[in-house]
This record gives sequence, structure tokens and C-alpha cells, in this order.
Amino acid sequence: MTKAPIAKKIDTVLSNHSVDRLDPYYWMNNRDSKEVLDYLEAENNYYKQETKDTEAFQETLFEEMKSRIKEDDESVPFKKNGYWYITKFEKGKEYPIYTRRKETLEAPEELLFDCNQMAEGFSYFHLGSFSVSPDNKLAVYSVDTVSRRQYTLYVKDLVSGQILDDKIVNTSGSASWANDNKTLFYSQKDEQTLRSIAIYRHQLGGEKDQLMYLEEDDTFSVFVSKSRSGKFIVIGSSSTLTSEYRILNADQPLGEFELFTQRQRGLEYDISHFEDHFYILTNKDEATNFKVMRTPIDHTAVENWEDFIAHDSKSLIEDFTSFKKYYVLATRENGLSRIKIVSWDNEISYEIPFDNETYTAYIGSNPEFDSLELRYGYTSLIEPNSVYNFHMETKEKTLLKQVEVLGGTFEATNYIQERIWATAEDGVQVPISLVYHKDTPLDGSSPLFQYGYGSYGHTIDPSFSSLRLSLLDRGFIYAIAHIRGSEYMGREWYETGKLLQKMNTFTDFIACSKHLIAQNYTSEEGLFAYGGSAGGLLMGAVMNMAPKLYKGIVANVPFVDVVTTMLDDSIPLTTGEYDEWGNPNQKEFFDYMLSYSPYDQVRAQEYPNTLIITGYHDSQVQYWEPAKWVAKLRDLKTDSNQLYFSINMDAGHGGASGRFESLKEVAQEYSFIINLANKA
Repeated sequence: MTKAPIAKKIDTVLSNHSVDRLDPYYWMNNRDSKEVLDYLEAENNYYKQETKDTEAFQETLFEEMKSRIKEDDESVPFKKNGYWYITKFEKGKEYPIYTRRKETLEAPEELLFDCNQMAEGFSYFHLGSFSVSPDNKLAVYSVDTVSRRQYTLYVKDLVSGQILDDKIVNTSGSASWANDNKTLFYSQKDEQTLRSIAIYRHQLGGEKDQLMYLEEDDTFSVFVSKSRSGKFIVIGSSSTLTSEYRILNADQPLGEFELFTQRQRGLEYDISHFEDHFYILTNKDEATNFKVMRTPIDHTAVENWEDFIAHDSKSLIEDFTSFKKYYVLATRENGLSRIKIVSWDNEISYEIPFDNETYTAYIGSNPEFDSLELRYGYTSLIEPNSVYNFHMETKEKTLLKQVEVLGGTFEATNYIQERIWATAEDGVQVPISLVYHKDTPLDGSSPLFQYGYGSYGHTIDPSFSSLRLSLLDRGFIYAIAHIRGSEYMGREWYETGKLLQKMNTFTDFIACSKHLIAQNYTSEEGLFAYGGSAGGLLMGAVMNMAPKLYKGIVANVPFVDVVTTMLDDSIPLTTGEYDEWGNPNQKEFFDYMLSYSPYDQVRAQEYPNTLIITGYHDSQVQYWEPAKWVAKLRDLKTDSNQLYFSINMDAGHGGASGRFESLKEVAQEYSFIINLANKA
């Protein structure tokens, strides 16, 4: 057996609010130092040696998952400004190919971007986005080849195929065209914190870009977009709890942006333009689940806003999309997503019907404003993602595409999906979505893989995954715990799972685990848990709080050194996170964070088998957080269970960039838990 790496200790005392914290692994923050790289290499080598006997199985899983995916595939075309746009994948290639056809799908295909060619010579490649000019002749696009989410903007002449000399570095990855076809607006990042801090105006061939807006509040980030109507360039500035917008007539790009309405702490809103009004999705007037207001385009200050769609305490409004004759609402009620269609004169109002409790329905790409057809998507735990066109007048629904599951063995009727409810510590009912093969016994003997996230109001909706079949067909039950911190049950569900109520997220997850055991879906010997990023924080917390409840834990790019990270405002994203976690410079939040921070709460006790995965270039959760966590776990844990640390030295927060290369990471995770389940 290979000996596990033992990280050296250099005691560093971190003092805050009269509390001294001893951090013996603080030295790992020294990016690119030989000592750090040597340690990470040692951990990678240890992982590879210890799991050498699973390599063949990982390859089997990889090929199995890959075999279900249609390699030569393409997206459902969507039409914008006279062109049909299509994304394609070709057999044996890792990256997408973007094309278009003029007016009809029978027109000659025009190649926009072949990311396979563009990725040559890079270990990581990501085409962030692209935007075509109003005259359809140019495209601005963004590229990241490091995985730090610092994108370089380029402009391509779609007629000649030439790349223009214009090149803009260190951007957020998107840009918006003015209507003159030569002026661009983009957001620039701070080099150190990677916060989007400024909006610039760029004119093709120009020597110096002009600063249009600088965000000086370090808890806010900025972005720029174009209204769906094409009439306005919009600068947005937002923090977790507050929004602010500025607008400019897209026909007058050399003009000055005008403030939409002055920011007010706690006022969140989003704007969309239709004819002579702006429509505002907002939480104004304590509209916890949001409402829609409107205001004339030339009187946008908040005192001019008037209610258009009233607040409903039982229904969360998630999206508002306008068409020429109708507007469409994406809402959520009792955890279930709904799509409502209403005519502007309110004569017509109805919902698209959906008939189970473990599905996701969402508004798709609808760039054409003057259309009677709504593009929407639908999926469930047993139904592959489907794209529909829905005629808003005739109510006729047309299936455009359902993702194919190759191999000939998948039949939805072979699987069962359901939603159950667990009781949290404070009596709140927490929903759990489940899927399993119909032959899987529900007598406590089956292994179960429980997934959770629970932060930022981000909801993990039930959706189909062909990769997951590799678990279900091996007798696993898959569960999504819809814990507080998401918005699954409405905005209040989020509010009661953050700041000084963050502990609810962790205790909800544990309550779900105990309920699944009590209801004989699984046992402590068969229970596995997974979470990534803020979900990795969840994993670290539940490992400390209930270490004997789980047979194994997988934590991907885990945010685990909460206190130290949130005290360091030089680290990307920190200051913008204060409204989510709290500001530890204030003692109340410092003490509360310290009570759950996984790294700080590691102690001498038994821990479950654990696989921890990260990317060296991660800009959201720095590599040293999981590195320090692993080192401390190795030093203090009292068991002989597996503890593995795998670092992708070429990737960042999202993992490997290739379409199939990323499957190897899933095979890595699945192999770990399947092998543990087989040993139970």
C-alpha cells in the first residue's frame, strides 16, 4: 500500500475578533511555488497508485457513458435576424461547431466557429460566447484557454472569415453590439479579484476604448447586454441583494448612459423593454416572491413604477419574457416549475400543463420578438431533455427534438421517479426527488447517491442524465435533496438558508439522509453523498456534523475554508459574497461562520471514505482550500477509510473542457462510490 502524503506544518496564527486560529497549512496559498506543486503532485500520485486497480473499471464506465451519447449531433435550430443558428458535434471531436443558414434550413451552411480547430495546442479551451452584429456581417467572440474565466474578445468578419486586429483581454466573456455595427460594449475584470468592475465602449479599429461606467462598490459586479427589443444597450450592476441599471439608445452608441433608477439596498430588479414601457421583475414593496411592474421608457425612476402583475406569496416569478402579442411567465409553486402565457390585453391567460412532480420546464431560446411560437424545454428524472415549439394561440405543441439515448437499452418505463418529504430539525418539510430502476429493492439494502447544493438561491431541478444510468442500472437510487438555500420552495426557502440561518442547509441535508434510511431506501452502509463548489461546503459540513451517517462522500471543487477566504478581499468573488455568507469582519458573522466552516471544524474523529476533486486554475474556489482540508483531515481523522485528492492541473472550476474528457471525471466519481458499495 502506498503511503499517503503528509503535508508539512508551518504554524500561522490568524487573529480576528480576539480569536486566534492556528492554520498549519496556510503556506499552501503560495501559488506556483515548488513546495505547493510538489505536494499536489504527491497527492495526485497517491490517488493514482491507490486507485490503479480501478483504472479498467473507470475506462469501462467512461466508454459506457460515452456510448449512450450521440456523437454526431446537433441542436434544434433557432432563428434570429434572418438566420438559422445551429450548434453541431461531430464524431470523435471534443468541441462544438457553430454554423448558420440564411432564411431557410435548406440554404448553404456557413461555418462560424469550429472550436475543435480553435482548441488545437491548448490543454483547456472554452468559447465563452459570441454575438453577431445587427447587419449579420461580424461576430464578437470570447476565448478562455486557462480556465480562470478571464476571456479575450476577438472580432471575426463572417464574410471573409478573417479575424480583425481588435483584441481585448481580461473580459467577462460577453459583448453587445450597438446598432451601427461598429461599436461594442463589454465588461472588464479586475486583474486580482476577477470582479467585473467596468464597462467600456470599443469602436472597431479604434485605438483607445472609452470607460462608460466604473463600479466602485466592491460588493457589486457589472455586466452589459442588449434589450431583447434591440432598442437599448443596458449596463447592469448587481450584488446578491441589490440591482441597478443604466440604459442607452442602441441607435446612439456615442451617447451617455442614463441611470434607470438609483440603487436601494435590498431592491432587486430586472428590466425588459416592450413598446413604450419597461417591464420590471422586482421584489419592491416586500414582494418576496417577486412581482412585475412597469414604467414609461422616459420616466424610469422608481417612484414612477406601477404594478402590472401582483405579488403572490405562494408563487415565485422566475422569468418574464415578452413577445409582440403575449408575455410569458416562468413561475414556481410548491417546488414545481410552471409556464404561464398571457395576452397583453389580458383576454387570454393559461398555463402549459405538466403532469408529474419530478420534472423541469423552462423557457428556451426565443430571440424572435414578433412570433406566436414559444420555444420551451422539458425534462424529468426519467425523460431526456426535449425541446418544444408551442403555438400560443392554437395551443398546439410540436416536439422538435428529444435527446437520444443510444445503446438500445434505455426505456423510461424501466425507471421510477417520485417526490417524498423529510422533516427537518425545526419541523419544516423538505422535498426529495428520487429515481431508481423498477427492479431496485426498497428494503434498505440498496445503495443511494444523495446530491445537494443549497446556496445562492440556485435550484437543482430534477432532470434526466444518461450518465446517471450507470448508477441506476447497478442498483443505485439517486436522490436530490431540495434543501434550504435554494429557491425550490420559493424565495423564503433561500432566505432561511443563508447568512445567520445557513445551518439550515446542512441540517436539512442530514434530515433527508436520515429519512431515506428510515424509509428503507438505503442504510448507513449504503448511503453516499455528493456536492460541488458551495455544495462541497455542504459536504464538508455534514462530514463534520454526522460523519457516521455516510459510507462515502464526493466533494468537487469544495468551498471549505470559509472564514479565511471571506476575510481575504483580494481573493476573487469574496466581497460580492458578503450578502450570501455574511461579512466576517463583523463578529456576529465571524462566530457563526466559524461554527460551520468545514476546514476550521475538522477534529479528531472518524470520517467517511472521501474523494475530493479540484482544478488548479479554479478562480471561484482556490485550489488551496481543498488542499488544506485534505491535509488537515489526514492529520486528525482516526479511521482507516479512504481519503483521496485528485487535482486537474489544467482545469478550473468547471473541470475539463472537452465534451468527452469531462466524462472521465464522472467515471472517476462513480468508480469511487460503486467500488465502496460493492464492498459493503
